[in-house]
Amino acid sequence: MPELPEVETSRRGIAPWLEKRRVTGITVRERRLRWPVPPDIDRELPGKFIRRLRRRAKYLLFDTDGGTLLLHLGMSGSLRIADPAEPPGAHDHVDIVVDSGKALRFRDPRRFGSLLWTPDPDAHPLLRDLGPEPLDPGFDGAYLHARARGRRVAVKSFIMNAAVVAGVGNIYANEALFEAGIHPKRRADRISLPRMERLAQAIRDVLDRAIEAGGTTLNDFHGADGEPGYFAQELKVYGREDEACPRCREPLAVAVIGQRSTFYCRQCQR
Repeated sequence: MPELPEVETSRRGIAPWLEKRRVTGITVRERRLRWPVPPDIDRELPGKFIRRLRRRAKYLLFDTDGGTLLLHLGMSGSLRIADPAEPPGAHDHVDIVVDSGKALRFRDPRRFGSLLWTPDPDAHPLLRDLGPEPLDPGFDGAYLHARARGRRVAVKSFIMNAAVVAGVGNIYANEALFEAGIHPKRRADRISLPRMERLAQAIRDVLDRAIEAGGTTLNDFHGADGEPGYFAQELKVYGREDEACPRCREPLAVAVIGQRSTFYCRQCQR
């Protein structure tokens, strides 16, 4: 599933083509996504002026002068700028055409993505309970330490909880915990403030590097320009069971935490 860096990479790729543009039309070829594409999108979106394109957690928000289009890439969704006259592929489900004559084309082979319309994104059920963005100034170790009080869950599950911090997915949780030297099974409420400060910084650093590299190519993800992300070449623990730890050279281990594969070093992470 595309995670925060992949979504941010897509946002940066398509924003110059869409911001400050007026929507002239929308074509929905397949409404059966994770949730059915609502018919009010067909009525509401044409004619709207796209003021800005932003990201909240793993959602893309197209803020217009009369509402917000809320898009999630799902398991295998991707976006690209296309000529609307170009014949769509079998999984090209939606085209959004703007006044430049270009179209944003949404491709989703597995149809786990979503396209919704809301007059108030802050109150939308998918967004209203999200925690702070990990790249925002308000996210730091003191915040994590305060939220962890009384939380007996594994720290990996804790930082992947979107109500605690928005958008830290499995790949980057693995990498950040390794960077911070924290065992993924350690209880969140037993981690000291200095170690939480290291963890918050590690989360920011890992996400920043992944965004700079264009995301991680795993399975289906490509950026908005059609190019794959390259952060997979920099992964230090994720997917590297039994390979040598890049620090101590001991074999890396794998466990299941919260039904997700978790990769770590028995020696370096405590």
